[in-house]
Amino acid sequence: MCLAIPAEIVEITDGVARCRVGGGDTFVKATLLLLEKDLVVGDYIIIHAGFALDKLDKKEALETIHLMQEMLRLNQE
Repeated sequence: MCLAIPAEIVEITDGVARCRVGGGDTFVKATLLLLEKDLVVGDYIIIHAGFALDKLDKKEALETIHLMQEMLRLNQE
């Protein structure tokens, strides 16, 4: 099963974004080469297999992160 995750861009260097996942202390890198959109620090993107697939609306990204955290919490009960 594959899962694309929303993440917040915290740094961009040479077309690669360093991103915070889930609002916590986990960071991943994602290449931005598939996106033609101008991205800046603070933007949210959806990442799969190290590639940014699309820019997300901040509200939508935060709602998705919240739902994923809730699913994890319910699975651990």
